[in-house]
Amino acid sequence: MPYDKSTPTVTRRPIWTGSISIGLVNVPVRLLTMTRDHSVPFRLLHRADGQPIRYQRVCVRDNQVVPWEDIVRGYEVDKGEFVVFENEELDAVKPESDRKIRLEKFVPTLAIDPVFFNTSYLLVPDRSDEAYSLLLAAFRKMGRAGVGMVTLRTKEYPALVRDYHEALILTTLHYADEIVNPPDFEEIQRLSQPPEKELRIAEKIIGDLTGDLDVTEFRDSYRERVHELIEKKREGKTIIIEKPAAEEARELMDALQETLARLRKP
Repeated sequence: MPYDKSTPTVTRRPIWTGSISIGLVNVPVRLLTMTRDHSVPFRLLHRADGQPIRYQRVCVRDNQVVPWEDIVRGYEVDKGEFVVFENEELDAVKPESDRKIRLEKFVPTLAIDPVFFNTSYLLVPDRSDEAYSLLLAAFRKMGRAGVGMVTLRTKEYPALVRDYHEALILTTLHYADEIVNPPDFEEIQRLSQPPEKELRIAEKIIGDLTGDLDVTEFRDSYRERVHELIEKKREGKTIIIEKPAAEEARELMDALQETLARLRKP
C-alpha cells in the first residue's frame, strides 16, 4: 500500500528513546506505538443503582483491605507455600536498559515465522534523519531485517527491525520456549492423510478463493453492533435479542462439493 502524501501528519509521545546499534554505528530513534485500541470501554456497574464498581486488595484470610505498603510479591512453590520477595529484591535483578537496540545479525525479511511476533512499534528518527534514511534504504534494497535484543520497560526481548511503509519498525519477538510445538499435542498426532478426492476439491476451493490481501476489507462487526446497541439504548429503544439459526450439519464431502458449486455458480 503506497504512502498517501495527503495523509495528515501524526505526532505521538514516544514510549522509548535510544538508538539502533550496529557495531560502532548508532542511529538515534524514538519508539512509538503502532496500534490504536478501538475496543468499547465498558465499566462494571451495580445493577441496583447504576454506580461504578471498584476493586480493593482484600486478604483472603482475614477479609481485611490491605494498603499498598503492606503488600509484597510471592511465588507459589507448593500449594499454599510461597517464597516472598520485597520489591527491592526483584528490582535488583531487572535488566537495565542501555537505550540501545543491538542488531547482531541480518536475515531475509520473511525468514522469521510470524508466530514469534509479539508487539510492533514504529521507529522514527531522533536528531539524525540522515542515518535513519541510510539504514532504511539499505534494509529496503537488500530485503533484510536486523535481529537483536532490546530492553523495554525492564523486560529484555529478542527483536526484529525491518522496513515497513517508508519507515523502520521494531517487532518484539517471543522466546523459542514460549511457543508451543504443535506435534506435541495428541490431537495433532492422530491426524491421518485425507482421501485424495476430498483433497482435490479442497484444493479447487482454495484456488478459487485465492487473491491479493487487503487488510482494509476486514471490519470489526462486533464493535459496530455494540455501538448500534449503545445508540438504541440512549434513544430508549427496545433491544430485541435474536438467536442465530443453528447451522445444518453436513457430511464433509457434501459440504466441500456444495461450497465449490456455489463458488463456480455463474
